Amino acid sequence: MSETIAAISTAIGESGIGIVRISGNDAFKVGYKIFKGAKVQKEEDIDNRKLTYGHIVDGEKIIDEVLIAFMKGPYTYTREDMVEIYCHGGIISVRNVLNLILRSGAGLAEPGEFTKRAFLNGRLDLAQAEAVIDIINSKTNKSMEVSLNQLGGTLSAKIKEIRDILFDMMAHVEVSIDFSDEDLDVSSIQDLEDKALIVKEKISSLLSTADRGKILRDGLKTVILGKPNVGKSSLLNALLRENRAIVTDIPGTTRDIIEEYINIDGIPLKIIDTAGIRDTSDLVEKIGVDKARLMVEDADLIIAIFDISRKLTEEDMEILDLISDKNTIVLLNKVDLSQAFDEDYFKNHIKNKEIISTSISNGLGIDKIEKTIKEMFYSGEVEVKSDIVVNNIRHKNQLEKAYNDIESFIEDIKNNVPIDCLDVDLKNCWRNLGEISGETISEDILDKIFSEFCIGK
Repeated sequence: MSETIAAISTAIGESGIGIVRISGNDAFKVGYKIFKGAKVQKEEDIDNRKLTYGHIVDGEKIIDEVLIAFMKGPYTYTREDMVEIYCHGGIISVRNVLNLILRSGAGLAEPGEFTKRAFLNGRLDLAQAEAVIDIINSKTNKSMEVSLNQLGGTLSAKIKEIRDILFDMMAHVEVSIDFSDEDLDVSSIQDLEDKALIVKEKISSLLSTADRGKILRDGLKTVILGKPNVGKSSLLNALLRENRAIVTDIPGTTRDIIEEYINIDGIPLKIIDTAGIRDTSDLVEKIGVDKARLMVEDADLIIAIFDISRKLTEEDMEILDLISDKNTIVLLNKVDLSQAFDEDYFKNHIKNKEIISTSISNGLGIDKIEKTIKEMFYSGEVEVKSDIVVNNIRHKNQLEKAYNDIESFIEDIKNNVPIDCLDVDLKNCWRNLGEISGETISEDILDKIFSEFCIGK
């Protein structure tokens, strides 16, 4: 925290503007050393928090023409003195500016170090800090909306509300422990149980949003499954509205996994085209088929395609077995061709699956597929427009631990467990919730969280 740090904060590549950030006690010192104003000649004449035009210079050599902002802490992103340099975009210009800054006394920032300093200096709590990277990685407007709400502190406020109830309960229990000659009376025990049930309900309510939040954050993992030449790659191309996968009449064209993201009315789909399910002597294709079978296990949704212009085969029956207990949309494809498929037999062997007739090559049924995905996503679920959606797997894990703790507390009360044991459950619950906001967390976990950030943020 004592070192002044610097990093490029915009994506590397050709662009109109590149931004280099400096933060720390010596940020102004470094900035004054390398900046020469076009009209402002003295350091004291440079306005705080206003853009100033000039050049980044290495002695007498001009490195780039820039705008620069000197921002005095604590009213900055990190709550430290900060300098932001707006230079020309492109790999060479921003790297030359950064290299000069590093030679002038700053150190290269680690991934997420600016946001980590914002957390350590009290500008953001940990849940808000994690929302920053979620905003950057958002794949749809809805996922960004959820992350912006979290950055605004909606989840943190709910966690604080629950922890405040737990704190009151802990105080009550600990007073009773201090005066151990006085047992808790019946009304006090009932009051603790009532509050514990409130805590349990509030944690449960947050957990109920976690599956939806995971999908908004990471995408609905959607596997396209079928035997060779049923139209899997054609479906991928149709959903993407571009020719992403090679389509031929040759069986086994797709040999490896192809992954792409698409957006269906705010629902991010991580859509995966797989190798056709069949027995093959081709080693490379066999590896692809084995991967396809494994993908089914982790899929949130399967789109299983069957070719009704051909008779049912052993491969089709294997696919039916694979999808028997999975969320699946079944496509009966190539309805534009003469039918050799025993559709009645097929439907008798598949239950509780949405079945759509399609001709993917002609675009028939694509709108119905998208509509069905949307209906499956929203039906019976908590609305995405809810202010609080848990979209972080770490938060979900901590909530599950806290839920188990409060359940244990409630069970212990019913079983008349000694009061000092009740205190243990309450403290564990309180600590586990505190790890979400960062009020009770180890340095190792902090380092791991911020190592997943990009450098410069």
